[in-house]
Amino acid sequence: MKAIINSQYGSPEVLSLGEVPRPTIKPNQILVQVLAADVTEGDRRLRAADFPGFTAVFGRLMFGMFRPRHSVGGTNFAGRVVEVGAEVTGFAVGDDVFGGVAHGAYAEYLAVSAKEAIAKMPAGTTHAEAAALPYGAVTALVFLRDMAKVQAGERVLVVGASGGVGRMAVQVAKHLGAQVTGVASRDHDLVRSLGASEIIDYTQEDFTKSGKRWDVIFDATEGDHFRSFRAALTSTGRYLTLYMTVRVLFEMAMTTMRGGPRAIAGVAMGNADKLNDVRMLVEQGALRSVVAERFSLEQIGRAHAALEQSRPRGSVVVEMSEAGAPAHHGRAGIEHAPQARGAAVPNCSASVGALRP
Repeated sequence: MKAIINSQYGSPEVLSLGEVPRPTIKPNQILVQVLAADVTEGDRRLRAADFPGFTAVFGRLMFGMFRPRHSVGGTNFAGRVVEVGAEVTGFAVGDDVFGGVAHGAYAEYLAVSAKEAIAKMPAGTTHAEAAALPYGAVTALVFLRDMAKVQAGERVLVVGASGGVGRMAVQVAKHLGAQVTGVASRDHDLVRSLGASEIIDYTQEDFTKSGKRWDVIFDATEGDHFRSFRAALTSTGRYLTLYMTVRVLFEMAMTTMRGGPRAIAGVAMGNADKLNDVRMLVEQGALRSVVAERFSLEQIGRAHAALEQSRPRGSVVVEMSEAGAPAHHGRAGIEHAPQARGAAVPNCSASVGALRP
């Protein structure tokens, strides 16, 4: 089967199109024909070994010291079940599914344990739309619903509201009954359409000096800004960050002991229950993904480049063809990679836990 090979860390050029054996499933697994895979910031970090803060050492230990431990990348996918193990009861051949895995989604087929982060696709969604859901939606649910315990009527500020996690955070906060303010330098109409009642352009206004206070600040941007943002929190406010640094851990401990505004960080790990929660929210109309650009599997390098360089107005998705059918090739058509060295492909945060931006 075709798959994207990542045998070394680096820029998008390290990704190559190659052939690998089709997976053989175990009794507790299902075989999924992958029809779409989301290209996430987590995927980019894994490709480049760009692990933030003190996770740099742990990231290398987990994913490979000098080269990727797993040669086929990709963490978020949607597809169709084509084979079911003897012990599996929750899925059947023909089911459309979506989910997040540690690796392997950049391939035509993927073997997944039925107990992993996988669920049936939301009704009415395409495979591309479903593949773009897990990365940001699970993170937003874990941080806002489970960690911050956002209540109806609270004021929530989402910093980085136009990004992959931020777009989902705006919708989840709105669903929880919060009054949502989005902070973004662009795509204000999109952020507002997702549920933000107010937009702050950080290039024009410093919200920390506005005199306004929020119950929760969800910071989806890189770095720890608790000290900078603390003045904008209420006395019982919660600051949520996706970046678990040494300073954040210290601030979490200190704010827990002394009271007042709290700093919160953690790991958003996906599982079947959370994905089913996402599915229900989509079917209720409370959550949707935004797909900005689509590429074929052969164009994976360009897909990674689009994520890095053009700041797309939504998710970047790779679409594979169904058996016997041509792939949808997005804006630019298929690029046939050269045959030498595994067909190198030209230029271009499932969860990767705390590595998610």
